[in-house]
Amino acid sequence: MKLRWILPALCASAALLTVGQPASAAQTLRNLVSIEGVRENPLVGYGLVVGLNGSGDSTQVKFASQSVVNMLKQFGVKMPDGSDAKSKNVATVMVSAVFPPGYRRGQPIDITVSSLGDAKSLRGGALLLTPLRAADNEVYALAQGNVVVGGLNAAGKSGSSVTVNTPTSGRIPNGAVIEREIATDFSSKPTVRLSLRHPHFQTATNIVEAINRRFGQIASTSDATSIDVIAPENPTQRVAFVAKLEGLPIDVGNENPKVVFNSRTGTVVIADGLRVRAAAVTHGSLKVVISESSKVSQPNAFAQGQTTVTPQSNVSVDQGSGQMFKWPAGAKLQSIIDVVNSLGASPDDIMAILQALDQAGAIEGELVVI
Repeated sequence: MKLRWILPALCASAALLTVGQPASAAQTLRNLVSIEGVRENPLVGYGLVVGLNGSGDSTQVKFASQSVVNMLKQFGVKMPDGSDAKSKNVATVMVSAVFPPGYRRGQPIDITVSSLGDAKSLRGGALLLTPLRAADNEVYALAQGNVVVGGLNAAGKSGSSVTVNTPTSGRIPNGAVIEREIATDFSSKPTVRLSLRHPHFQTATNIVEAINRRFGQIASTSDATSIDVIAPENPTQRVAFVAKLEGLPIDVGNENPKVVFNSRTGTVVIADGLRVRAAAVTHGSLKVVISESSKVSQPNAFAQGQTTVTPQSNVSVDQGSGQMFKWPAGAKLQSIIDVVNSLGASPDDIMAILQALDQAGAIEGELVVI
């Protein structure tokens, strides 16, 4: 299959992709910056999911039985000393959530529940009351509810099993309620700070110029990362002012084109605008195949010999057909794709070629491996 057909199809297999937009395209300010003091905060907690149909943690998970014992103590149920609360209907889980900016006490948020032990599935389970803490170890929300699981697991007595998606993780929509608010200094400072998601000197300069053209000389910057904007002191006027700021069109500065290679999936992404200098490349493959087999030597019925097994090894070497090709100076992305398509190269071959070109200094861009 030609790579140019893989691009729009976005196949599940490894593919060569091209992304990008003109460097001078205008974007709204909200897509380029985040506002200091208005951000999300992660929350995490440890809890128990009960009501499972025998798919909970096994007796090998010691902290599961200890957690059950501690929970029962809170309700006045005391287990004999040294005994374990063995129950296959209980699973230990970690609960995670995101505290959205500006949320107040009593508002609900979604949570994610993930198995911590060796539970087979959380389907049909209910999360017991679980406190969610932030980095300061303070409780900011309480979580509870029925777990919605998108996967399933089925096993037979013979040991065969079928698993669809991930049955050990699920979500609870509106499963937690905010109990403590996170203070913000958004309305207390004389200025509002805009932080660029991708620091760039030209983009920061364009933002300052666009704001000053629209509202007067109220914006300034000292680096490529942040812009300080003088804002109204009245909270209502400040909110309306920031809303107008976020809608400003901004000309984005020219970015250094990148080639991104995902070493786990084999996906290669080449940004538009990438060019190469004049270079000649040859790429071949050496394949060694070793196959093992056994041959049995059986003596005659009245012979004095013994049956023996002798190993047989077959080794074959395929050097492949290495071809040399040349890119002219300043070749664009389409030229690179056309050459690669003509060779039928795989994503691994493409990555090897790009790494060699980068080491030779022939790529006018940045090579990133993730």
